[in-house]
Amino acid sequence: MLNVLFVCYGNICRSPVAEGVFRTLVAEAGLDKQIQTDSAGTASFHIGQLPDRRTRENALEHGLTLTHRARRLIGEDLALFDYFVAMDEMNLEAIEKLNYRSTGLHTADTIFLLREFDPDVNDQPNVPDPYYEGPEVFEEVYQITLRCCRQLLTYLVQQHNLNERKSEGVNK
Repeated sequence: MLNVLFVCYGNICRSPVAEGVFRTLVAEAGLDKQIQTDSAGTASFHIGQLPDRRTRENALEHGLTLTHRARRLIGEDLALFDYFVAMDEMNLEAIEKLNYRSTGLHTADTIFLLREFDPDVNDQPNVPDPYYEGPEVFEEVYQITLRCCRQLLTYLVQQHNLNERKSEGVNK
């Protein structure tokens, strides 16, 4: 089982969307028995809260219901998750620092910026934080997340030969 954790600052806007989008893509690919996902924040402002109302509204427009409760990234996550996907450089740095202080087990090939998987070539490494923005930025976050999560799933399938495992399970 592969475990993927999406990380943003407060865990109420970007990372819950990424978690929801990725979970849906994984289920559509029939890989939900092989890949699990969650999300967390590097700050503790919103622990226990549902995603931001605007985030949930935007997700619903795309058929996603977000029920995740915000939580903070902790050292134990380093032992539980195989991959960490940060929404921006600030949160990437926070993951890397926690990894260094806690275990040092994770390497650069397991800690990523989400936009490293963006097929739309651009010079922006960060998923914009829509918290202080209007509905168009929440939609932009959804679109970025969708195209990046598709590529992330393709990457994981290739890295771990998941299609082979899936078909082996069907043949048994």
